[in-house]
Amino acid sequence: MPHTPDRHAIRGSYVTFCANPFTTPDALVLEEDGLIIMEHGRITQCGPYATLSPLLGDNTPLTHYPDCLISAGFIDAHVHYPQISAIASWGEQLLPWLEQYIFPTEAEFADVDVARRTARLFLSELLRNGTTTAAVYCTVHPQSVDAFFEESARLGTRMIAGKVLMDRNCPPNLQDTAQSGYDQSAALIARWHGRDRQLYAVTPRFAITSTPEQLELAGTLFQHTPGLYMQTHLAENLDEIAAVRSLFPNRSSYLDVYAKAGLDGPRAIFGHAIHMAEHDFAHCHHSGCTLAHCPTSNLFLGSGAFALFDALKPTRPVHVALGTDVGAGTSLSLLATMGEAYKVSLMAGNTRLSAAQALWLATAGAARALHLHDHIGLIAPGMEADLCVMDPAATPLMAQRSARCTSLAERLFTLMVLGDDRAIRATWANGRLVHARAQTQADAAVHTG
Repeated sequence: MPHTPDRHAIRGSYVTFCANPFTTPDALVLEEDGLIIMEHGRITQCGPYATLSPLLGDNTPLTHYPDCLISAGFIDAHVHYPQISAIASWGEQLLPWLEQYIFPTEAEFADVDVARRTARLFLSELLRNGTTTAAVYCTVHPQSVDAFFEESARLGTRMIAGKVLMDRNCPPNLQDTAQSGYDQSAALIARWHGRDRQLYAVTPRFAITSTPEQLELAGTLFQHTPGLYMQTHLAENLDEIAAVRSLFPNRSSYLDVYAKAGLDGPRAIFGHAIHMAEHDFAHCHHSGCTLAHCPTSNLFLGSGAFALFDALKPTRPVHVALGTDVGAGTSLSLLATMGEAYKVSLMAGNTRLSAAQALWLATAGAARALHLHDHIGLIAPGMEADLCVMDPAATPLMAQRSARCTSLAERLFTLMVLGDDRAIRATWANGRLVHARAQTQADAAVHTG
């Protein structure tokens, strides 16, 4: 990995937010020729290059990204790192897909070497796609969590992750018990939560694979550890919803299963949430839950179309962020995910998602949804220096289309419809260069400013 000193600066066009673009026009701010100065992992100054360049002095390395667009690093609110080996598995909907492809893949993580190799590959792929923070599912094996956090700490990325809890309705080699799941999670929390930018999420897979006892113990962990996260799945598939109804006949809804166990509230992240009633959205609004919208996964498994603008209803908005969900999702690229979210927004209600709104859901809005908005999601002094450098001319087609763009909105929309990992010129995490697209590293000339 390239060595970066404690102080570094980046020059180029950058975008950030001054408000929520779902509620405020002109919320997206562009600095055409900007300078971002980073020190000890944080942004210390940012603004016009002409104004700030005298602050560089003689010994601050400066990396210039001409003809690029710099954003805060992308944030993925729902993704399974062990499933990267099962991406692009053909022909099933959610429940049979789990049985045929995912459970056998996750069983391999009993081997810590598999976990370590996969964690390295997965995190490298995230960074190649400009993603610097993610809420990540591991497997039922504690060593899968250790392997993931060890690699994330080495890279300096801010990650949220947890051991999956499953004490029924799964293969015996993937089962824990209510008590062992609690004990193993508690040990992992003590070992990792709040250390080296790592954060822990209590992670029951979904209500089908956890007994009421396990859910209640998970709720106890979640409610009694400050700053802890909770992540699970909610209302993704109609067969799944029917199964939950049969397993929990005394609960008024799928969401009520989790609420009664203490698994809702701020920092609770529910993946998918496609088949939601108004009272579910209202509950999420009042309790402060977050919904992770995973459009590529929902399309791939035929699960349905998430009603984004219903979730964001102005009278009771719910926190929403984007997720790639790999392996049911088809790409770790949040640019590609933004493009699919645009299409799904039309399918779900004929409301067009703008490029600024899509970028918000992958950066500042996601940070707010995850209660990390004081740390990440914006380019501003005091924020952690996680940055994504996008190349609007990364492919011949993108170059041709971008040359015709006459506004920032057009440039961003082109990136999110045509872009993927090839459009990420570089990724910075914690003030360090952690990914540079190999064929164009020479384009980012490093010199003393």
